Amino acid sequence: MHMNCSTICQAVTSCMNIPNSTSRTLHKPFVFPNTKKCDGALVLFRSSVSYNKVNGGFSLCRCATTSVPPGEDVFSVVTSDALSGVDYLGQSTKGDLNLNFGIDGKALQGPVEEVAKMEAQEAENLLQHLGIPVPYNARHSPRGIFCSRTLNLRSISAIGYDMDYTLMHYNVMAWEGRAYDYCMENLRNVGFPVDGLAFDPDLVIRGLVIDKEKGNLVKADRFGYIKRVMHGTRMLSTREVSEIYGRELVDLRKESRWEFLNTLFSVSEAVAYMQLVDRMDEGLIGPDLCPLEYKSLYKAVGKALFRAHVEGQLKSEIMSKPELFVEPDPELPLALLDQKEAGKRLLLITNSDYHYTDKMMQHSFNRYLPNDMSWRELFEMVIVSARKPEFFQMSHPMYEVVTGEGLMRPCFKARPGGLYSGGSAQMVESSLNVHGDEILYVGDHIYTDVSQSKVHLRWRTALICRELEEEYNALIHSQQERATLIDLINQKEVLGDLFNQLRLALQRRTAGRPAQTLAATHMDDDELTESIQKLLLVMQRLDQKIGPMLDEDGELFNKRWGYLSRAGLWDKSHLMRQIEKYADIYTSRVSNFLHYTPFMYFRAQEQVLNGHCTGNYECSLTNNF
Repeated sequence: MHMNCSTICQAVTSCMNIPNSTSRTLHKPFVFPNTKKCDGALVLFRSSVSYNKVNGGFSLCRCATTSVPPGEDVFSVVTSDALSGVDYLGQSTKGDLNLNFGIDGKALQGPVEEVAKMEAQEAENLLQHLGIPVPYNARHSPRGIFCSRTLNLRSISAIGYDMDYTLMHYNVMAWEGRAYDYCMENLRNVGFPVDGLAFDPDLVIRGLVIDKEKGNLVKADRFGYIKRVMHGTRMLSTREVSEIYGRELVDLRKESRWEFLNTLFSVSEAVAYMQLVDRMDEGLIGPDLCPLEYKSLYKAVGKALFRAHVEGQLKSEIMSKPELFVEPDPELPLALLDQKEAGKRLLLITNSDYHYTDKMMQHSFNRYLPNDMSWRELFEMVIVSARKPEFFQMSHPMYEVVTGEGLMRPCFKARPGGLYSGGSAQMVESSLNVHGDEILYVGDHIYTDVSQSKVHLRWRTALICRELEEEYNALIHSQQERATLIDLINQKEVLGDLFNQLRLALQRRTAGRPAQTLAATHMDDDELTESIQKLLLVMQRLDQKIGPMLDEDGELFNKRWGYLSRAGLWDKSHLMRQIEKYADIYTSRVSNFLHYTPFMYFRAQEQVLNGHCTGNYECSLTNNF
């Protein structure tokens, strides 16, 4: 059955008026239906670029329609592995939307490049009328989701989430500050001289490495070469760094010496340790407290902090007043609700115990969910006390939590909808019948969450790193200063190339050999020497200006350590290398998924030769984010 355009437009006017208020219970934009039943058939509407105001809203005014047989669906989703294939980037097409009936292909005739531009503009106009942000805006913002390895989110069947610093973000000054206080109190009780010390989160950033042998905190580049060093709380000069480490590399496989700061939970421990290194150097820590070596001091600090966590006082304080420690994020539950409604099977896998998990999730989620929905209803499976990273590496006994008080009973097989303690990732895969790259795991710990789930199970991975927002803004705000610095470096590079050629000519002539050209061979000695002297003096003056600017680069993020993602002007930090190696995508917070939809196709950025990036700020920014 076909209908003429006037009939269609009347139907649109009567049934598709969009009210002025575009919010619903979930505080999300209203989306109008795309079908209209008429004489037993589903009629599709195709929008044009012009809209008519109707009763304070708007309606579509030009339509191209195709009839749909009764009982048939316009669209179908590829849900079977047997029916799915791979696209030209090697990604599974599972979850893709196919068109069964609808618009006549003749309506889209013409060069596909032009048709794509026209349809994109039409869709963008529609989004603007609906008040929905254009996706481009989300991608190029501090809250963007950045891609290391191409990921088709449509093909993901299950999404697992860590909780601490992932589904909920703690106020670092509050949470880590209290952890520091409890740690210091435990050290004071056994005699350590901690009076006068205070928590200073600016001393450290994520991604640094503790050298337990030397009492140093170091920042390494992607190859492991050490670029910046702090001994105790004193930053060392470039000369001192060179004298101490030379060409020694950070090797994270040597766990007895190097400790990588994987997460914000590492901040309180690192601050306490570096402050006590100063006390040990001052002779205030005697052999009766611990052996007089930095490695033993690190063990003492770690033991004191461990006690702060396991004795329960810290978590009890947080549970009693969660509003003082947790930063609310109203968009977060809605992002997960979108994923759930899109058919994703959501999992919560956390090392926290049941009572803490339930209390904190209630506080962070329930008030933002619609229709008195509970946080538990979002997740198909919840696993507490998971014992990551061993959860991904081996099998542990599993228990089912059967009462609100946390009573448990042994369990040998997980089932969807269950609440469990312990177990293993293999049990999750078996229960849900999903495996490997059908699962995306999202966490904040590079090793415990991201590395191990990828290495052992080949799960897809997403890293949550809240500091990326501040990093992004710092990079943008320092753009002019960096451009000036790069211009100076490029100037010196040009002068250096000229200087080197003249120096080579002088060297050959001094050795009694012809220079590069006949003219250079017969050039006056004084003229050649004077040219070399001038270039040398100018390059030295440029160095005097470039050096301090390099030292200041990154101060907008952290005055001691510079940018999180970089070690030097262009080189990536060791942290960035870990992120690119293990995290398929990375972003500042889980709620950023709300702006990308559960159907996003994340594509990795083009990789270019390093020489092509020299002096190009945008290229450098793209490679990091």
